[in-house]
This record gives sequence, C-alpha cells and structure tokens, in this order.
Amino acid sequence: MGKPVEMDPFAILAPRQWTRPAIFNSPHSGRAYPEDFLAAARLSPHALRKSEDCYIDELFSFVADLGTPLLHAHFPRAYLDVNREPYELDPRMFREDLPGFANVSSMRVAGGLGTIPRIVSEGDEIYRGPVKLADALARIETIYRPYHRTLADLINRARQAFGYALLVDCHSMPSTACSHVTPHPMGRVDVVLGDRHGVACSDEIVSTLEALMRSQGLRVLRNKPYSGGFITQNYGSPAHHRHALQIEINRALYLDERTLERSRGFAATKLTLYRVFAGLLASLPDIMQPRRQAAE
Repeated sequence: MGKPVEMDPFAILAPRQWTRPAIFNSPHSGRAYPEDFLAAARLSPHALRKSEDCYIDELFSFVADLGTPLLHAHFPRAYLDVNREPYELDPRMFREDLPGFANVSSMRVAGGLGTIPRIVSEGDEIYRGPVKLADALARIETIYRPYHRTLADLINRARQAFGYALLVDCHSMPSTACSHVTPHPMGRVDVVLGDRHGVACSDEIVSTLEALMRSQGLRVLRNKPYSGGFITQNYGSPAHHRHALQIEINRALYLDERTLERSRGFAATKLTLYRVFAGLLASLPDIMQPRRQAAE
C-alpha cells in the first residue's frame, strides 16, 4: 500500500457556488492508512480495505457540479468510524478500564463495529493485541469531533441559507447484503434507502428519490437491511427542518469486490446517480415549499 500521503483527516469538495439546500457525506471511503495502525494490525492492507466504502467519494463527486458540497473522510473506517456515537467502545479491546461515559453495550459494540472497530466487516479481528486507550481517545478528539463539527456546520449553513437542509449520507453495501431479504420480486437489490423508518427524513423526499431511481432502472428497498446509522439518526430532524437520508449502493454495480478495483460499471453508475440527484435537487423547492408554508 505504501506510505499514506500526508493530508488532513477529511476534506470538503466544495461547489463553485452553493445553490442547493443539500450536503453529501462520505464517512467510510477514506483510504489513507496510518503506518502505526498498519503495524498494529494483524490483517493485510487488502483485508483492512474490506471495511471501506470504496470510491464512494469519487462516485458522488459530481454533486459539486450540482451546487452542493461533499464532505469525505481520508482516514479509513477500520481506524475510526464516525458513523457511531463518539464513545461506543469495546472493553475487550483495551487493558485499561474505560471511562464511565463510554457506551459499552450497544449492538454495534457487541458486533465488534464500535467507534474504534474491533473487526472488519467480514468478521476478522483487526489488531494483534490490545489498543491503548489513550490512542483511541486521541482519534476521537482529533478526528471524530472535528469531523462532526464540520458536518454540523455545513448543515446549519444550509438551513440558514435555504430554510432547510438535506443530508445525504453515502455508503456502499456488499452484493450479498440483501440476500437474507431475498428472494425478492426485483431480484438483485441495487440501492437501500434508510430514513430511520420515516423519522429522519420527510417521506416526500424519500419517495421522490425512490421514484427517480426506479425510473433509471435501479431496484430499491427502504430501511432493510439498513435503516441509517448514527449520522442519519443524529442529524435528521424534520421538525427542525433538517432531513437526513442514508443511501447504500450495491458494490457489484461499480466495483470488483474481490480486487477492490473500479469495474467497467463505474462510469455508468456515476452517470445514473448524477441523473437521479440532479432530478432530486431540482425537485426540492416543490417538495419543501408546502411543508414550510404549513409550518408557518
């Protein structure tokens, strides 16, 4: 994998002019692996990358051309997962006692996928030995908290400028992710939209997006097996004019899941998503204006 390029932990791909009330976020596509992390890991760099939402930041880079920013991580998900509460920590990973404010009993911690993951998505243990608690807390203070401050600031700026904000949290899923909800009339599921079962985003937005995706030939499910993680739950509050929606893209559409290289379908998938979100963003004023008038 070589030495990671020295860079900030995350970046904003900004439009020339911010003209739409949306923010796109790619928290799991980072692929700059710190050398000390690689040295502490028992897994190969390729195995660690199984947790990435590979190239999702590139797949959604078109949103800047549509007048919206894209916040994306450079740090990898296996190192730090910002789609968790700040202190979802697994006590099995540390020699030291965890602070009392740590959430040690969440389902995500139990599954090994807390803020500092214990495993990669395929279930393999990441570390050779215990992680120093001070190192874990440093990742949270120096990367996690600045990331969420930046995301919250983008959402607040959109809400102030446009009266409401839509956060689209962008992820990818293994091609086998929906196998337990199949056989399905659609066959392979291409996209899962998660709105926390209607709590995090207005149904008008989700329904419009789903219809646009279906019009492009994509096969879509809602909220199963992914209803949205911490980011969707934490930032989605339609009553406060903040809407959050998670999107999971089937990796088989654009990626060779064995080699983790972009496939021939990458460009076509990106173009399809461009058409879908160009349509959604253009529709937002008509969707949201009646809601704002009703709120007033």
